[in-house]
Amino acid sequence: MSRICELTGTRPIKGSHIWRSGKAKKKGGIGTHVTAITKRRFFPNLQRVKAVINGETRYIRVTAKAIKKGLVMKAPKRKWTKDAAKAVAKA
Repeated sequence: MSRICELTGTRPIKGSHIWRSGKAKKKGGIGTHVTAITKRRFFPNLQRVKAVINGETRYIRVTAKAIKKGLVMKAPKRKWTKDAAKAVAKA
């Protein structure tokens, strides 16, 4: 499953993890130096949310940022119980 937001299209981005050694000059050292740089990826904060899409309720994967912005119309909570549904089905 791809790590892409279904609403905003946010996807993982590339970055670097930088290792430094030494003590900072302002702390009394001779300065820090980069000793290694390795590649890494930053992943979006995806959440699985039950939402209303085109009048239909389904699960979508969206970023937390999209939820905070209000881009997601969450599905209403279920008000019926299983027992009540069985009683209606039998009648």
